[in-house]
Amino acid sequence: MSIRARVRDGDPAAFEELFDECARSVYNHAFRLTGDWTAAEDVVSLTFLEAWRLRGRLDADGGSVRPWLLGIATNVARNLRRAARRYDDVLVRLPRSEVVPDFADELIGRIDDVERLVAIQEAYGVLRCQEQDVFALCVWSGLDYAEAAEALGIPVGTVRSRLSRARKKLEKLAERRREPPPGRRQVDGDRGPAVRSAKEDDR
Repeated sequence: MSIRARVRDGDPAAFEELFDECARSVYNHAFRLTGDWTAAEDVVSLTFLEAWRLRGRLDADGGSVRPWLLGIATNVARNLRRAARRYDDVLVRLPRSEVVPDFADELIGRIDDVERLVAIQEAYGVLRCQEQDVFALCVWSGLDYAEAAEALGIPVGTVRSRLSRARKKLEKLAERRREPPPGRRQVDGDRGPAVRSAKEDDR
């Protein structure tokens, strides 16, 4: 019996195998979507809980169960982001208290990839939700069009068109960021004049 059929039947051993095989992939996908290690761990836990709850909807015939899991993880991550936004909205309305330095902030600041991740998240944020889902599954998690379509429950043609729109938007954004700001030019190797002090200007 295939692992799909065993998962569908609620076989605990099959779910253990599924977790061992796919947990890392789900975590990586969740981290790219959320940009947060803790949130990604929450997504993994909730994804497998949802997979157990929704196991009866899984088609017993087919290939890897990974696209199905990543589709669930995509929805879970979106719901967590919505909940986080609602929570942030509530915090904004509360009276402000003195900010206490958090060692975690200092630790995160030492990680080289943080700035890169922030830039990726900013670019990713210009896409519509449906485009984000397709981009994350196809580009970041490496699913093909058919697998992404299975994960999201949409036609393959819709996956193609959404991914095409997402790539075009990101290409335009990259082009705009490469363009120098208007009215500001700098010659390589000649940064001195740009950082002259006020005293030098008064001479």
